[in-house]
Amino acid sequence: MAKKKINHISKNSEKFLEKYLNTASPTGFESEGQKVWLDYIKPYIDSHIVDTYGSVVGVINPEAKYKVVIEAHADEISWFVHYITEKGFIYLRRNGGSDHQIAPSKRVNIHTDKGMVKAVFGWPAIHTRGGGVKEESPKTDNIFLDCGCGSKKEVEALGIHVGCVVTYEDEFMILNKSNYLGRALDNRMGGFMIAEVARLLHENKVKLPFGLYITNAVQEEIGLRGAQMIAERIKPDVAIVTDVCHDTNTPMIKKIVEGDLSSGKGPVLTYGPAVQNNLLKFIIDQAKKNKVDFQRLAASRSTGTDTDAFAYSNMGVASALISLPLRYMHTTVEMCSKDDVNSVIELIYQTLISIKKDQTFNYLK
Repeated sequence: MAKKKINHISKNSEKFLEKYLNTASPTGFESEGQKVWLDYIKPYIDSHIVDTYGSVVGVINPEAKYKVVIEAHADEISWFVHYITEKGFIYLRRNGGSDHQIAPSKRVNIHTDKGMVKAVFGWPAIHTRGGGVKEESPKTDNIFLDCGCGSKKEVEALGIHVGCVVTYEDEFMILNKSNYLGRALDNRMGGFMIAEVARLLHENKVKLPFGLYITNAVQEEIGLRGAQMIAERIKPDVAIVTDVCHDTNTPMIKKIVEGDLSSGKGPVLTYGPAVQNNLLKFIIDQAKKNKVDFQRLAASRSTGTDTDAFAYSNMGVASALISLPLRYMHTTVEMCSKDDVNSVIELIYQTLISIKKDQTFNYLK
């Protein structure tokens, strides 16, 4: 297939992406990032929904009975303050799948009612870890924060208490003009891509024959909880979910386990029981018709994404997953190809403008 050069991302879009990525949205505390996202899409939608836990939905054609969802999740992995020692060191508990091995020497923000408090993950100096004894690796029970205090009272005076959420301070950057880099690309990139689809539909004056629900769900990182809640509220007929998957062409990844996927080679389409095969075939047809390169991934049992939540809601919703290849997932240097981002936007857009009113994807008719 001849590669089609696609460029949907404008300078203004990229400014939004930077602001959106730099706004911390830890699981259960996504509201600040959701405000940024909603402000961006408001000019492109007719109405919006915000549910009790903070999932946000931009709606086009809210009166239509036939409903299509395009979805991403808004939350990012983080930590909770769990225990403060008498000497003022802070031990943590995961909020989502935070990687303990990357923590030592990282700078963080502790979110308090008094504002952000700066801290660092401490770690013993290399000179003190030898002595012929096997070095200890970072684990959840030995990594700790140091906020420059000498006692528990001093820590508490800053507004820090058990339950405060902690996020990494790393921010957005562009690497080699062609790659987006930062924390929380999983899955703030998904929110960005579906927002860009909404913008394209508006700017191209597309009149859809169905209701479109542009959904940015919360709490995916702890079990797809936001998608479960919002799916019951929307009750869609079709759901197209976008998330990230692993670029398996970096060192130390076994392709025999993870498959062969690469940044820069296009969106990844997943096969698995939760993916409705007729909808998947329809998306593949649009990719081929519009010369959008794509890759394939097989999922065992579940996709591990919000696709599963939508698919098994409301007595069954035709669902599919379009993924963005990502390097170094759940680190502070997550990286994706700008070309792939453009291609995901294009594929979702072309799929939406091809869906007919009341189109059914049922296996048996």
